[in-house]
Amino acid sequence: MSDPTPALRSVLLAGGGTAGHVNPLLAVAEELRRRHPDLEVTVLGTATGLEARLVPERGLPLALVPRVPLPRRPTAEWLRLPGRLGAAVAAAGDTIERTGAQVVVGFGGYVATPAYLAARRRGIPVVVHEANARPGLANRLGARWAAEVAVTSPGTPLPRAQVVGMPLRTAVADLARRRGDDPAGARRAAADALGLDPSRPTVLVTGGSLGAARLNAAVAGAAVQLVAAGVQVLHLTGTGKSDAVRDALADEPDVRSHYHVREYLSEMEQAYAVASLVVCRSGAATVSELAALGLPAVYVPLPIGNGEQRLNAAPVVDAGGGLIVADADLTTAWVRSHVLPLLADADRLAAMGRAAAGAGTVEGAGRVADLVERAALRARQGGPA
Repeated sequence: MSDPTPALRSVLLAGGGTAGHVNPLLAVAEELRRRHPDLEVTVLGTATGLEARLVPERGLPLALVPRVPLPRRPTAEWLRLPGRLGAAVAAAGDTIERTGAQVVVGFGGYVATPAYLAARRRGIPVVVHEANARPGLANRLGARWAAEVAVTSPGTPLPRAQVVGMPLRTAVADLARRRGDDPAGARRAAADALGLDPSRPTVLVTGGSLGAARLNAAVAGAAVQLVAAGVQVLHLTGTGKSDAVRDALADEPDVRSHYHVREYLSEMEQAYAVASLVVCRSGAATVSELAALGLPAVYVPLPIGNGEQRLNAAPVVDAGGGLIVADADLTTAWVRSHVLPLLADADRLAAMGRAAAGAGTVEGAGRVADLVERAALRARQGGPA
Protein backbone atom coordinates (compact mmCIF):
# COMPACT_ATOMS: atom_id res chain seq x y z
CA MET A 1 0.00 0.00 0.00
CA SER A 2 2.93 2.32 -0.64
CA ASP A 3 1.76 5.96 -0.42
CA PRO A 4 3.19 7.87 -3.40
CA THR A 5 2.31 11.28 -1.94
CA PRO A 6 4.93 13.43 -0.18
CA ALA A 7 2.75 13.57 2.96
CA LEU A 8 5.03 11.13 4.81
CA ARG A 9 7.85 13.50 5.68
CA SER A 10 9.51 12.27 8.88
CA VAL A 11 9.66 9.01 10.82
CA LEU A 12 11.49 8.13 14.04
CA LEU A 13 12.71 4.52 14.44
CA ALA A 14 13.55 3.39 17.97
CA GLY A 15 15.49 0.28 18.85
CA GLY A 16 18.97 -0.80 19.75
CA GLY A 17 21.35 -2.70 21.93
CA THR A 18 21.55 -5.94 19.96
CA ALA A 19 21.50 -7.08 16.35
CA GLY A 20 18.03 -8.53 16.97
CA HIS A 21 16.71 -5.00 17.38
CA VAL A 22 19.04 -3.06 15.07
CA ASN A 23 18.96 -5.20 11.92
CA PRO A 24 15.16 -5.20 11.46
CA LEU A 25 15.16 -1.47 12.20
CA LEU A 26 17.69 -0.87 9.43
CA ALA A 27 15.74 -3.08 7.03
CA VAL A 28 12.58 -1.03 7.59
CA ALA A 29 14.54 2.22 7.30
CA GLU A 30 15.88 1.13 3.90
CA GLU A 31 12.42 0.13 2.69
CA LEU A 32 10.88 3.44 3.79
CA ARG A 33 13.65 5.42 2.10
CA ARG A 34 13.21 3.36 -1.07
CA ARG A 35 9.51 4.18 -1.14
CA HIS A 36 9.90 7.82 -0.08
CA PRO A 37 13.29 9.18 -1.22
CA ASP A 38 12.72 12.55 0.50
CA LEU A 39 11.63 11.03 3.80
CA GLU A 40 13.57 12.11 6.89
CA VAL A 41 14.39 8.93 8.80
CA THR A 42 15.93 9.38 12.26
CA VAL A 43 17.04 6.55 14.55
CA LEU A 44 16.76 6.80 18.33
CA GLY A 45 19.42 4.81 20.15
CA THR A 46 22.07 4.81 22.84
CA ALA A 47 25.77 5.59 22.75
CA THR A 48 26.74 2.07 23.81
CA GLY A 49 24.52 -0.23 21.74
CA LEU A 50 25.28 -1.80 18.39
CA GLU A 51 23.32 1.00 16.74
CA ALA A 52 26.06 3.49 17.64
CA ARG A 53 28.20 1.84 14.93
CA LEU A 54 25.70 0.39 12.46
CA VAL A 55 23.34 3.34 12.09
CA PRO A 56 25.96 5.94 11.04
CA GLU A 57 27.47 3.33 8.69
CA ARG A 58 24.13 3.29 6.84
CA GLY A 59 24.14 7.08 6.54
CA LEU A 60 21.29 7.58 9.00
CA PRO A 61 21.24 10.22 11.75
CA LEU A 62 21.36 8.77 15.27
CA ALA A 63 19.74 10.70 18.12
CA LEU A 64 20.88 9.54 21.56
CA VAL A 65 18.89 8.88 24.71
CA PRO A 66 20.20 7.59 28.06
CA ARG A 67 20.14 3.82 28.44
CA VAL A 68 17.41 2.86 30.93
CA PRO A 69 17.31 -0.84 31.86
CA LEU A 70 13.98 -1.90 33.33
CA PRO A 71 14.62 -4.06 36.43
CA ARG A 72 12.64 -7.30 36.31
CA ARG A 73 12.48 -7.59 40.10
CA PRO A 74 12.61 -5.12 43.02
CA THR A 75 16.15 -3.86 43.67
CA ALA A 76 17.79 -0.57 44.54
CA GLU A 77 17.69 0.22 40.82
CA TRP A 78 13.93 0.75 41.11
CA LEU A 79 14.61 3.91 43.15
CA ARG A 80 16.67 5.38 40.32
CA LEU A 81 14.27 4.36 37.56
CA PRO A 82 11.85 7.34 37.61
CA GLY A 83 14.61 9.91 37.20
CA ARG A 84 16.44 7.94 34.52
CA LEU A 85 13.28 7.16 32.60
CA GLY A 86 12.12 10.76 32.82
CA ALA A 87 15.38 12.00 31.32
CA ALA A 88 15.16 9.45 28.51
CA VAL A 89 11.52 10.32 27.75
CA ALA A 90 12.45 14.01 27.63
CA ALA A 91 15.30 13.29 25.20
CA ALA A 92 13.02 11.18 23.00
CA GLY A 93 10.40 13.91 23.05
CA ASP A 94 12.95 16.52 22.03
CA THR A 95 13.89 14.36 19.05
CA ILE A 96 10.25 13.89 18.02
CA GLU A 97 9.69 17.64 18.09
CA ARG A 98 12.97 18.53 16.39
CA THR A 99 12.42 16.11 13.52
CA GLY A 100 8.66 16.58 13.25
CA ALA A 101 8.23 12.81 13.33
CA GLN A 102 4.76 11.74 12.20
CA VAL A 103 5.15 8.11 13.30
CA VAL A 104 7.36 6.41 15.91
CA VAL A 105 8.33 2.84 15.01
CA GLY A 106 9.73 0.75 17.85
CA PHE A 107 11.59 -2.54 17.73
CA GLY A 108 12.02 -3.14 21.46
CA GLY A 109 14.99 -2.80 23.74
CA TYR A 110 15.92 -0.13 26.25
CA VAL A 111 15.43 2.79 23.90
CA ALA A 112 11.91 1.85 22.80
CA THR A 113 10.17 2.52 26.12
CA PRO A 114 11.00 6.26 26.30
CA ALA A 115 10.15 6.60 22.60
CA TYR A 116 6.71 5.05 23.13
CA LEU A 117 5.98 7.21 26.17
CA ALA A 118 7.13 10.41 24.47
CA ALA A 119 5.02 9.66 21.39
CA ARG A 120 1.95 8.93 23.48
CA ARG A 121 2.23 12.26 25.30
CA ARG A 122 2.26 14.04 21.93
CA GLY A 123 -0.46 12.03 20.24
CA ILE A 124 2.01 10.61 17.71
CA PRO A 125 1.03 7.17 16.36
CA VAL A 126 3.24 4.25 17.34
CA VAL A 127 3.99 1.14 15.32
CA VAL A 128 5.52 -1.76 17.27
CA HIS A 129 7.46 -4.65 15.77
CA GLU A 130 8.28 -7.62 18.03
CA ALA A 131 10.87 -10.07 16.74
CA ASN A 132 10.66 -12.74 19.43
CA ALA A 133 7.85 -15.18 20.07
CA ARG A 134 7.92 -14.04 23.71
CA PRO A 135 7.77 -10.23 23.73
CA GLY A 136 10.01 -8.02 25.81
CA LEU A 137 8.90 -5.50 28.41
CA ALA A 138 9.16 -2.45 26.15
CA ASN A 139 6.96 -3.85 23.42
CA ARG A 140 4.45 -5.23 25.89
CA LEU A 141 4.06 -1.66 27.13
CA GLY A 142 3.99 0.04 23.72
CA ALA A 143 1.54 -2.45 22.23
CA ARG A 144 -1.12 -1.40 24.76
CA TRP A 145 -1.83 1.81 22.82
CA ALA A 146 0.03 1.36 19.53
CA ALA A 147 -1.73 2.17 16.29
CA GLU A 148 -0.28 -0.99 14.71
CA VAL A 149 1.32 -4.07 16.29
CA ALA A 150 3.46 -6.33 14.08
CA VAL A 151 4.97 -9.65 15.13
CA THR A 152 7.32 -12.14 13.52
CA SER A 153 5.71 -15.34 14.78
CA PRO A 154 2.11 -16.51 15.10
CA GLY A 155 0.97 -16.80 18.68
CA THR A 156 3.06 -13.92 20.00
CA PRO A 157 0.98 -12.65 22.94
CA LEU A 158 0.48 -8.97 22.09
CA PRO A 159 -2.88 -7.24 21.58
CA ARG A 160 -4.06 -6.78 17.98
CA ALA A 161 -0.89 -8.50 16.71
CA GLN A 162 -0.49 -8.90 12.95
CA VAL A 163 1.96 -11.54 11.71
CA VAL A 164 4.28 -9.85 9.21
CA GLY A 165 7.51 -11.82 9.57
CA MET A 166 10.96 -10.45 10.23
CA PRO A 167 12.25 -7.42 8.31
CA LEU A 168 15.31 -8.98 6.70
CA ARG A 169 18.68 -7.43 6.05
CA THR A 170 18.92 -6.36 2.43
CA ALA A 171 21.76 -8.81 1.72
CA VAL A 172 19.65 -11.74 2.96
CA ALA A 173 16.54 -10.65 1.09
CA ASP A 174 18.61 -10.30 -2.09
CA LEU A 175 20.09 -13.77 -1.58
CA ALA A 176 16.62 -15.24 -1.17
CA ARG A 177 15.67 -13.84 -4.57
CA ARG A 178 18.92 -15.04 -6.18
CA ARG A 179 18.42 -18.52 -4.75
CA GLY A 180 14.93 -18.53 -6.23
CA ASP A 181 16.28 -17.63 -9.68
CA ASP A 182 19.56 -19.58 -9.73
CA PRO A 183 20.37 -21.53 -6.56
CA ALA A 184 23.33 -23.35 -8.11
CA GLY A 185 24.84 -20.10 -9.34
CA ALA A 186 24.43 -18.43 -5.95
CA ARG A 187 26.08 -21.43 -4.30
CA ARG A 188 29.02 -21.47 -6.71
CA ALA A 189 29.68 -17.76 -6.30
CA ALA A 190 29.63 -18.03 -2.51
CA ALA A 191 31.83 -21.14 -2.50
CA ASP A 192 34.41 -19.37 -4.67
CA ALA A 193 34.41 -16.35 -2.36
CA LEU A 194 34.88 -18.54 0.72
CA GLY A 195 37.37 -21.02 -0.74
CA LEU A 196 34.95 -23.96 -0.46
CA ASP A 197 34.14 -26.84 -2.77
CA PRO A 198 30.74 -26.15 -4.40
CA SER A 199 30.22 -29.84 -5.11
CA ARG A 200 30.30 -30.96 -1.44
CA PRO A 201 27.31 -30.72 0.90
CA THR A 202 28.15 -28.04 3.45
CA VAL A 203 27.30 -27.86 7.14
CA LEU A 204 27.35 -24.33 8.51
CA VAL A 205 27.95 -24.12 12.27
CA THR A 206 27.40 -20.80 13.99
CA GLY A 207 26.69 -19.66 17.52
CA GLY A 208 26.61 -15.98 16.58
CA SER A 209 29.35 -13.41 17.01
CA LEU A 210 30.18 -14.66 20.50
CA GLY A 211 30.00 -18.31 19.51
CA ALA A 212 28.60 -21.22 21.50
CA ALA A 213 31.01 -23.57 23.24
CA ARG A 214 28.51 -26.44 23.21
CA LEU A 215 28.02 -26.26 19.43
CA ASN A 216 31.74 -25.85 18.86
CA ALA A 217 32.73 -28.93 20.84
CA ALA A 218 29.93 -31.21 19.64
CA VAL A 219 30.43 -30.62 15.92
CA ALA A 220 34.23 -30.45 15.97
CA GLY A 221 34.27 -33.82 17.72
CA ALA A 222 32.50 -35.36 14.72
CA ALA A 223 34.84 -33.81 12.14
CA VAL A 224 36.38 -37.10 10.99
CA GLN A 225 33.00 -38.72 10.37
CA LEU A 226 31.57 -35.65 8.63
CA VAL A 227 34.48 -35.33 6.23
CA ALA A 228 34.55 -39.09 5.61
CA ALA A 229 30.89 -38.83 4.59
CA GLY A 230 31.85 -36.38 1.84
CA VAL A 231 30.73 -33.30 3.76
CA GLN A 232 32.59 -30.04 4.27
CA VAL A 233 32.08 -27.86 7.32
CA LEU A 234 32.17 -24.08 7.59
CA HIS A 235 32.52 -23.54 11.32
CA LEU A 236 32.16 -19.97 12.62
CA THR A 237 33.39 -20.33 16.16
CA GLY A 238 32.79 -16.87 17.60
CA THR A 239 35.37 -14.38 18.77
CA GLY A 240 38.30 -15.95 20.61
CA LYS A 241 37.06 -19.53 20.22
CA SER A 242 38.76 -20.72 17.03
CA ASP A 243 41.88 -22.20 18.68
CA ALA A 244 39.82 -24.59 20.80
CA VAL A 245 38.00 -25.86 17.70
CA ARG A 246 41.19 -26.29 15.68
CA ASP A 247 42.80 -28.14 18.59
CA ALA A 248 39.85 -30.56 18.64
CA LEU A 249 40.24 -31.50 14.97
CA ALA A 250 42.06 -34.66 14.03
CA ASP A 251 45.47 -33.98 12.52
CA GLU A 252 44.57 -35.55 9.19
CA PRO A 253 45.09 -33.78 5.85
CA ASP A 254 41.60 -34.61 4.60
CA VAL A 255 39.96 -33.18 7.72
CA ARG A 256 42.08 -30.04 7.63
CA SER A 257 41.21 -29.56 3.95
CA HIS A 258 37.44 -29.81 4.33
CA TYR A 259 36.80 -28.48 7.84
CA HIS A 260 37.04 -24.69 7.54
CA VAL A 261 37.34 -22.73 10.77
CA ARG A 262 36.73 -19.00 11.10
CA GLU A 263 35.86 -16.89 14.09
CA TYR A 264 33.36 -14.67 12.29
CA LEU A 265 32.08 -13.83 8.83
CA SER A 266 30.65 -10.37 8.24
CA GLU A 267 29.09 -11.49 4.93
CA MET A 268 26.86 -14.15 6.47
CA GLU A 269 24.81 -14.28 3.28
CA GLN A 270 27.77 -16.06 1.63
CA ALA A 271 27.72 -18.74 4.32
CA TYR A 272 23.96 -19.13 3.88
CA ALA A 273 24.32 -19.39 0.09
CA VAL A 274 26.64 -22.38 0.30
CA ALA A 275 25.00 -24.16 3.26
CA SER A 276 23.11 -27.43 2.92
CA LEU A 277 22.32 -27.62 6.64
CA VAL A 278 22.86 -25.16 9.49
CA VAL A 279 23.60 -25.95 13.14
CA CYS A 280 22.87 -22.84 15.17
CA ARG A 281 21.18 -21.06 18.04
CA SER A 282 17.59 -19.95 17.47
CA GLY A 283 17.52 -16.22 17.88
CA ALA A 284 14.56 -14.65 16.10
CA ALA A 285 16.67 -13.15 13.31
CA THR A 286 18.54 -16.40 12.63
CA VAL A 287 15.35 -18.45 12.45
CA SER A 288 13.66 -15.89 10.19
CA GLU A 289 16.61 -15.62 7.83
CA LEU A 290 17.03 -19.37 7.46
CA ALA A 291 13.31 -19.86 6.87
CA ALA A 292 13.20 -17.10 4.26
CA LEU A 293 16.12 -18.79 2.48
CA GLY A 294 14.59 -22.27 2.71
CA LEU A 295 17.53 -23.65 4.70
CA PRO A 296 17.02 -26.68 6.95
CA ALA A 297 18.56 -26.30 10.38
CA VAL A 298 19.33 -27.96 13.67
CA TYR A 299 18.30 -25.37 16.25
CA VAL A 300 19.96 -25.44 19.68
CA PRO A 301 18.15 -22.88 21.83
CA LEU A 302 20.20 -20.85 24.25
CA PRO A 303 19.62 -22.53 27.62
CA ILE A 304 19.30 -19.25 29.55
CA GLY A 305 16.75 -16.44 29.48
CA ASN A 306 13.00 -16.90 29.38
CA GLY A 307 12.86 -19.68 26.82
CA GLU A 308 12.10 -17.46 23.84
CA GLN A 309 14.67 -19.15 21.60
CA ARG A 310 12.80 -22.46 21.69
CA LEU A 311 9.56 -20.59 20.94
CA ASN A 312 11.23 -18.75 18.04
CA ALA A 313 12.14 -22.01 16.30
CA ALA A 314 8.90 -23.85 17.05
CA PRO A 315 6.81 -22.70 14.03
CA VAL A 316 9.53 -23.67 11.54
CA VAL A 317 10.25 -26.97 13.26
CA ASP A 318 6.53 -27.77 13.54
CA ALA A 319 6.26 -27.17 9.79
CA GLY A 320 9.05 -29.70 9.19
CA GLY A 321 11.79 -27.20 8.36
CA GLY A 322 14.22 -28.08 11.13
CA LEU A 323 15.03 -29.96 14.30
CA ILE A 324 15.30 -28.73 17.88
CA VAL A 325 17.80 -30.23 20.29
CA ALA A 326 18.33 -29.04 23.85
CA ASP A 327 21.72 -27.55 24.57
CA ALA A 328 22.49 -30.24 27.14
CA ASP A 329 21.65 -32.99 24.62
CA LEU A 330 23.87 -31.71 21.82
CA THR A 331 26.91 -33.97 21.98
CA THR A 332 29.29 -35.40 19.43
CA ALA A 333 27.40 -38.67 19.68
CA TRP A 334 24.15 -36.83 18.85
CA VAL A 335 25.76 -35.20 15.82
CA ARG A 336 26.96 -38.57 14.57
CA SER A 337 23.61 -40.31 15.09
CA HIS A 338 21.33 -37.51 13.81
CA VAL A 339 23.22 -35.08 11.59
CA LEU A 340 25.15 -37.64 9.54
CA PRO A 341 22.02 -39.61 8.50
CA LEU A 342 20.25 -36.36 7.65
CA LEU A 343 23.09 -35.22 5.40
CA ALA A 344 23.01 -38.59 3.64
CA ASP A 345 19.31 -38.19 2.83
CA ALA A 346 19.12 -35.60 0.04
CA ASP A 347 15.36 -36.03 -0.36
CA ARG A 348 14.71 -35.35 3.32
CA LEU A 349 16.98 -32.30 3.30
CA ALA A 350 15.18 -30.93 0.26
CA ALA A 351 11.79 -31.51 1.89
CA MET A 352 12.94 -29.74 5.05
CA GLY A 353 14.15 -26.81 2.95
CA ARG A 354 10.77 -26.51 1.24
CA ALA A 355 9.00 -26.68 4.59
CA ALA A 356 11.26 -23.98 6.02
CA ALA A 357 10.58 -21.73 3.05
CA GLY A 358 6.86 -22.22 3.52
CA ALA A 359 7.16 -20.93 7.08
CA GLY A 360 9.28 -17.91 6.14
CA THR A 361 8.92 -14.69 4.21
CA VAL A 362 11.11 -12.04 2.58
CA GLU A 363 8.34 -9.44 2.81
CA GLY A 364 8.71 -8.42 6.46
CA ALA A 365 10.25 -4.99 5.85
CA GLY A 366 7.62 -4.12 3.26
CA ARG A 367 4.79 -5.19 5.53
CA VAL A 368 6.06 -3.05 8.41
CA ALA A 369 6.45 -0.12 6.01
CA ASP A 370 2.82 -0.65 4.99
CA LEU A 371 1.78 -0.30 8.63
CA VAL A 372 3.82 2.87 9.04
CA GLU A 373 2.13 4.40 6.00
CA ARG A 374 -1.29 3.32 7.28
CA ALA A 375 -0.67 4.83 10.72
CA ALA A 376 0.48 8.10 9.16
CA LEU A 377 -2.52 8.23 6.83
CA ARG A 378 -4.95 7.58 9.65
CA ALA A 379 -3.36 10.33 11.74
CA ARG A 380 -3.59 12.80 8.83
CA GLN A 381 -7.26 11.97 8.44
CA GLY A 382 -7.88 12.63 12.11
CA GLY A 383 -8.22 9.04 13.25
CA PRO A 384 -6.96 7.73 16.61
CA ALA A 385 -3.19 7.58 17.00
